[in-house]
Amino acid sequence: MNKRTCTAIAAVLTATFALGAAGCSGGKPAAGGKNGGKNPAAANVGASIGGTPVKGGTLTVLSNQDFTHLDPARNWVMSDMDFGTRLLYRTLVTYKAAPGTQGGQLVPDLATDLGTPSNGAKTWTFHLKQGVKYEDGSPVTAQDVKYNVERSFSPDLPGGSDYAARYLAGADGYQGPAQGKHLDSVQTPDDHTIVFELRKPFAEFPNATVMPTFAPVPQSQDKGPQFDNRPFSSGPYKVDSYDRGKKLVLVRNDKWDPKTDEVRKAYPDKLVVVMGLKANQIDDRMIASQGADASAVPWFALRPESAAKVLPSAEVRSRLLAESQNCTDMVQMHTGRAPFDDVKVRQAVQYALDKDAVLTASGGPAFNDLSTSYMPASLFGGKQPDTLKISASGDVEKAKQLLKEAGKPDGFSTRITVSAGDKGRAEAIQQSLGKAGIKVTIETVDPSAFYATIGDTKNRTDMVYTGWCPDYPSGSTFLPFVFDGRYIKEKGNSGNHSLFRDEATMKRMDEIAAMTDTKQAAQAWQQLDGDILAKAPTVPVLTRRWPLVLGTNIAGAYGHNSFGGQLDYATVGLKDPAKSQG
Repeated sequence: MNKRTCTAIAAVLTATFALGAAGCSGGKPAAGGKNGGKNPAAANVGASIGGTPVKGGTLTVLSNQDFTHLDPARNWVMSDMDFGTRLLYRTLVTYKAAPGTQGGQLVPDLATDLGTPSNGAKTWTFHLKQGVKYEDGSPVTAQDVKYNVERSFSPDLPGGSDYAARYLAGADGYQGPAQGKHLDSVQTPDDHTIVFELRKPFAEFPNATVMPTFAPVPQSQDKGPQFDNRPFSSGPYKVDSYDRGKKLVLVRNDKWDPKTDEVRKAYPDKLVVVMGLKANQIDDRMIASQGADASAVPWFALRPESAAKVLPSAEVRSRLLAESQNCTDMVQMHTGRAPFDDVKVRQAVQYALDKDAVLTASGGPAFNDLSTSYMPASLFGGKQPDTLKISASGDVEKAKQLLKEAGKPDGFSTRITVSAGDKGRAEAIQQSLGKAGIKVTIETVDPSAFYATIGDTKNRTDMVYTGWCPDYPSGSTFLPFVFDGRYIKEKGNSGNHSLFRDEATMKRMDEIAAMTDTKQAAQAWQQLDGDILAKAPTVPVLTRRWPLVLGTNIAGAYGHNSFGGQLDYATVGLKDPAKSQG
């Protein structure tokens, strides 16, 4: 986005919402909390729109991409987790179906409660509800949950949540249930009881069981990597057809019993995900909301370029959601390779980066907040600290000085990998680093292949633009996953894309994890955030909102904070099913 377009949008914002053009002028927007307060660009932050849905009809999802993974052993991308765990399979524990902060509340799902700790929180016991069935009518058992936890360790099923690997006792070196090998630390004394033995106390373990890793998969249905194409349903819908990259059709699972499920409402009869559309095409169709598109929702967030078509119209704004993703976008540098193995080079990137330019390319302050720390504001009590005091527009002279001290007075050349939807942000990064002599070549990757590409540590570029979202409100779900070098994988690497291996950092993480006082631990995570920032393995850039324009026939819709601002598919439906098509 160029300055002229940004100025035009800022003028609309100023006239309509009395906002300043902070993202264009170089000013810094105020830090927000989990929602950043009421967002002036949307009337529907922290609220549901469209009233209560009526049962029936077809909900269409317009998407520019395929899913990364739907296999629960591999599903760890926020939007995919939302879709999978709300529609196709259930987990031991889940999040309440509610807008705003209530959506962060844990509630039982497959389990009867939130688990019972013993042995100083090193042992956790869950009892499963009676009457929960798969799509073929067979019962969901504790052994099926154990089996999916075990298969998440399989080398041919990369990409999933690391919680089991990090916390289960005896998990080191485990390679999954092939050849009949099982984890002794997961016991199933009967069909409705599962017991987890942890390597260390973990009071937050129920939060981890929200992850798809803790969904059930019967061994008889496991098809290895092919399970991604046809997950076996324990939720309210099942796969009717899936043409990868083109269309996914879900229909009702008539074996799902709503009496066992307090979360999912399952209003539509059918959900159709249409893939491979162009992002600008999706934006225009959602804004127009004509015909079948009135009963549609977008998969991906509104492009910054489309903001000028949305904000001036009160009618379209009434259909706009813009919840905070509660995630931090970062430029991550490969600290194991030259030149980024030199802290001064990494610090030069910190100073050279013009975050304001990236903010502008992202739609401005209406849809984003600048980040001055790694963890989002919600993990700092509502406001991020600014320990480095670097100008939001960068400091090119300081960057050049650091490069000179690193023996690179003429700069250097490097490459950055970004998801195709982040190309505009990458160009802003490219331009600002270029001013300091860091010449960046941009490589874009289709969103569905992005994490597999950057997770290949041997073959990836030296810089990547990606982000991290805490799985629940604790620093333990952020810093260890992004900066603990002990869990880096050669392929399927999930969070530590700077490949940062720092002994002092890892030792401090272990010390904090052992703290039993949650307030003390929270303060320690906050301090560690600043300590790592000084070593500059990555540069925090933005906390994005997730702007979604919905069709006029959509009801029961809200952005769920715990799923990165995406729609909560547990409750969304239609006002008038007769108006839908499909």
